[in-house]
Amino acid sequence: MILAVDTSLGTAVALADADGARRAEAAAADPLGHAEVIGDLLVEALREAGDGEITHVVAGMGPGPFTGLRIGIAAARAFALGRGIPVIPVPSHLAAALTALETETQPFAIVTDARRREVAITVFDGVDEDGIPQIVADTVLVKAADADAHLDGIHRVDVAALSALDLARVGARALAAGRTLAGEEPLYMRHPDVTLPGAPKKVGT
Repeated sequence: MILAVDTSLGTAVALADADGARRAEAAAADPLGHAEVIGDLLVEALREAGDGEITHVVAGMGPGPFTGLRIGIAAARAFALGRGIPVIPVPSHLAAALTALETETQPFAIVTDARRREVAITVFDGVDEDGIPQIVADTVLVKAADADAHLDGIHRVDVAALSALDLARVGARALAAGRTLAGEEPLYMRHPDVTLPGAPKKVGT
């Protein structure tokens, strides 16, 4: 089985067989309470999935806010480390695009809330030869009020909750094709508000 974890929007976990068949899903919509719910969601999903060996963990890499993303990625990496299995990093918008492709036939944009009156936008057009949603314009951060002008007529799909099951499916397809879809660094939309202070200034005597 493949375990998928994403905290780019709410908190979502799922387990799927290698062919993408659903084994279990659990999610919470709250965009702020990731740390409080992720453990319980993992327990719930693992219980629902039943017996079976987990061989890979898919981590949703964003776009998303700093705090939320790092909680999900840390949970995915910790689970994988404990089991001695690999982590597959996958951009979260790919999962949203796979969900949207159930109804979308023309180029479309996945649009997610980046807070502070901004949105994250990625443009897709169908799937590639491996069944992975095809990105035609990389993720950008724009003011929410300017999103339609930026898209210039491209159909937008506003996403408020992400399917961890579709994240697992994208990861499974990437694994089968021997592809790497993202690096180790998450796609943070901006730097964290709180930063470590610099070295103290030297004071002359």
